[in-house]
Amino acid sequence: MEKNQLEIACFNFESALIAQENGADRIELCENMQLGGTTPNYILGVKVREELSIKMHVIIRPRGGDFVYSDEELVEMKQDIKQFKKLGVDGFVFGILNEDGSVNKTKNKELVDLASPLSCTFHRAFDVVADIERSLEDVIDCGFETILTSGQGKNVTEGISVLEKIQKLANGRIVIMPGGGLRSSNIHLLKQKLEPTFYHSSAVTDDSEMANAEEINFLISSL
Repeated sequence: MEKNQLEIACFNFESALIAQENGADRIELCENMQLGGTTPNYILGVKVREELSIKMHVIIRPRGGDFVYSDEELVEMKQDIKQFKKLGVDGFVFGILNEDGSVNKTKNKELVDLASPLSCTFHRAFDVVADIERSLEDVIDCGFETILTSGQGKNVTEGISVLEKIQKLANGRIVIMPGGGLRSSNIHLLKQKLEPTFYHSSAVTDDSEMANAEEINFLISSL
């Protein structure tokens, strides 16, 4: 990637508009911020897609909690991908693990294949994998184009050394997108350590679930 870009995690319609109006390159549409983001309501997806000209990725996560999904939940995830694909979204965000903290290659690949030719991001399930190096290779093997991760820290500043390490190991084969507590106040620390990449932030600065226009501007000017 030649230059840094910004993705805003949007938990409502208004945030998506704020992200677009203030220069974000892409949004990740989700709901339930307190659960870390779950699959958005389809009607919300329709509304956002109608209004947005920038790229729009949709999280496919049927519930909060862990990332080990039952066969029934996998069916639900497949149905959601099929539905949102019809809307003309630009990509999907998901991640499925095994009980032992390894990447479930079979289930992930099924979803990546179903989403094709759209881009897929392996989300912050990566922050709880047992073996970072092995999991990086597994995610690449599944056909994902991006990994969204805090580097297994509580936030990106805590995980900065891991982010730097996996970006080097990835060696351009997959985009390592820092996310998790990313704000204009700490993005410069990451920029010093990382090659140009996509950055991910909700740009929420208060107790709401609303993106803050000023914060998005600060983030973009920091890129």
